[in-house]
Amino acid sequence: MSQEISRLANGLTIVTHTMPHLETTSLGIWVGVGARHETLAENGISHFLEHMSFKGTASRSAQAIAEEIESVGGELNAATGLETTAYYARVLKGDEGLALDLLADILLNSSFAPDEMERERGVILQEIAATQDSPDDIAFELVNEVAYPDQAIGRPILGPAANVRGFAPSDLSHFLRSHYRPEKMVLAAAGAVRHDAFVRHAEALFGGLTSAGASDEQRAFYEGGVRWHQKRFEQSHLVLAYEGPSYRSEAYFTAQVFSGLFGGGMSSRLFQEAREKRGLCYSIYSSAWGLGDTGLFAVHAATGTELMGNLIDVTAAALEDVARNGPTIAELNRAKAQLKAGLLMSLESSSARAEQMARHMLVHGRVIESDELTSKVDAVSIEDVEAFAQRLLRSRPSVAVVGSGKASQRLASEAQARMTQGSVGLEARTA
Repeated sequence: MSQEISRLANGLTIVTHTMPHLETTSLGIWVGVGARHETLAENGISHFLEHMSFKGTASRSAQAIAEEIESVGGELNAATGLETTAYYARVLKGDEGLALDLLADILLNSSFAPDEMERERGVILQEIAATQDSPDDIAFELVNEVAYPDQAIGRPILGPAANVRGFAPSDLSHFLRSHYRPEKMVLAAAGAVRHDAFVRHAEALFGGLTSAGASDEQRAFYEGGVRWHQKRFEQSHLVLAYEGPSYRSEAYFTAQVFSGLFGGGMSSRLFQEAREKRGLCYSIYSSAWGLGDTGLFAVHAATGTELMGNLIDVTAAALEDVARNGPTIAELNRAKAQLKAGLLMSLESSSARAEQMARHMLVHGRVIESDELTSKVDAVSIEDVEAFAQRLLRSRPSVAVVGSGKASQRLASEAQARMTQGSVGLEARTA
């Protein structure tokens, strides 16, 4: 595999994967800084900084940035997460130099002009307002909050409106200088890219970047509990979550396999039991995601208020059954096949490959190849999945219900009680 890695003298990592059959290149800078590195007063600043990076530099206006990338048919975008912020582009073969110039300019030379900042402030406030019209967004924010109370990773990435209204250009500049250190940055490219030329160009642009601070990171502490929102929607939304393994844990692959067979597709237990057999909802699914020191396994479903009790019972019973009896071999094999197929299919995309390499370098200091990843999936056993379900059932859940008005509080409390009942039953069985 034509994957190559270089490191600049200042610590910035460059990783490329030449895919000679492609006529495009995907490239980007992934920074190991996100919302969990913010103080309470800074909550939302990583996201604001990401927005402002496109709003003009010392040599380019916001319009010029947009026109320059689109004049070659390219795309330029960014995303903020809890632990990373990414700035990325996709261009035709031969235009990666232009894209790299633009990425370097918006990262190193953003002007944070007050008039542009005021306009973008309004845009972000509208983005925050949009989440309040989305019951599933509200429910997931509430679950994160109760899972990790009084911690940066339990706060919304967008931040509260009050913070967004108060940020000044100097706040963005200070956060950028303090946290965007070259040793926390990975420049990744995949597709029609030549490593040596790419490194030379990157060194000319980023070689002068130096460290100016340290990124504080509070260790995560999972707590769990109940949250609800009295706003009414057409449906009642349930999010049920438990602490899961971090992506550095071998158990992370067990969590992924379990999520696949429990609520990952049309053949999953939740889909079959809740939708196909009982018609309780249109959509129900589970997910497992990890951070450096923790993770969450979550189930999300929406249904009518009058059906929510039944939906909670079905979800609890399904989890209890896996914890007591384990999955079938057919379920396990289907989940593994889905997980491996999703991994391998995604890597046919240069964008997915660039992102995967960057994240692996930030997390593990190396790129984990697909055969190693698939072997870890294959190693998950029936006993691993059963033990994982038992671990979930014995731990304290995080529950959020949104959309049922005042009944949301009662339904959230009933969901917590129902899951606790299952834990008591499991303890009695295994005592």
